[in-house]
Amino acid sequence: MNALTIERIPELNDPVLIVAFAGWNDAGSAATHATQFLIKRLQAQRFAKIDPEEFYNFSEVRPQVRLRDGLYREIRWPANEFFASNTASLKRDMVLGLGIEPNLRWKAYAAACLDVAKQCGVGLVITLGALLADVAYSRPVRVVGFSSDPDIATQLQLTPSRYEGPTGIVGVLNDACRQAGLTSISFWANVPHYISAAPNPKAALALVSRLESFLHIALDTTELVTGAAEFDAQVAKAIAENPNLAAYVKRLEEQEQEEGLEMESAAQDKAGNGHGNGNGHANGKDMAEELQRFLQQRKDRKDDE
Repeated sequence: MNALTIERIPELNDPVLIVAFAGWNDAGSAATHATQFLIKRLQAQRFAKIDPEEFYNFSEVRPQVRLRDGLYREIRWPANEFFASNTASLKRDMVLGLGIEPNLRWKAYAAACLDVAKQCGVGLVITLGALLADVAYSRPVRVVGFSSDPDIATQLQLTPSRYEGPTGIVGVLNDACRQAGLTSISFWANVPHYISAAPNPKAALALVSRLESFLHIALDTTELVTGAAEFDAQVAKAIAENPNLAAYVKRLEEQEQEEGLEMESAAQDKAGNGHGNGNGHANGKDMAEELQRFLQQRKDRKDDE
């Protein structure tokens, strides 16, 4: 059975594939939120989908039931869809992939994604992700990444990652691109690990801004800018009313400032340097639970108004 269904092959000019997956690779739903924004802003039209039957354990990634027209219940299965945009104002056309990290058959799933890229004539794949990090919410969102092309990595001033360990579907797809001789780039937003609220529009905005800069495009990001400002204001209010949270965030701000000075003097990327001792995450877990309770209480009060 062919899991990939291509409804039509869009006519595209030098397209780039931008893809994001919900799940392990998507802290704060930042990557998928950024991709959803792009699909909406670029008025991209769906042209292909991957059947979820072969790739998911439905007891873990459950289908959703919805009441349709107030008359009957409709089952919505985990969606993995591809959209195309050939907006005249852009130098390159876009293929946008939005999916959910699969439970099963990752190689076959990555092959299906590459099949879409091949049939559309894609020459560059950009994966988006987001990771939990010891960062202060009040600072600009740090976007890190890597590229399979050394020249692009140098152009973007990307320090090669030395990470070894478990990976997600983003890592698998990038490796599949490398084996297929297809250039790939991956951009990852650093999301404060003590803020579990999703989506995180500030991190999504940082990813979209990185894409704008790299692809030399300009989009109306008012929606994300407004959402990020409201998100920051809500978090700032919650933290200001809690001395423990305020002290914790202040420590992170000081840590980031120190790391920034070290990066400037040594010209090295020390992203994620606070992970080593584990203390930040241990304290941060309690802070995350406390902050999340506060934000949920505020949301409940707002819904009741």
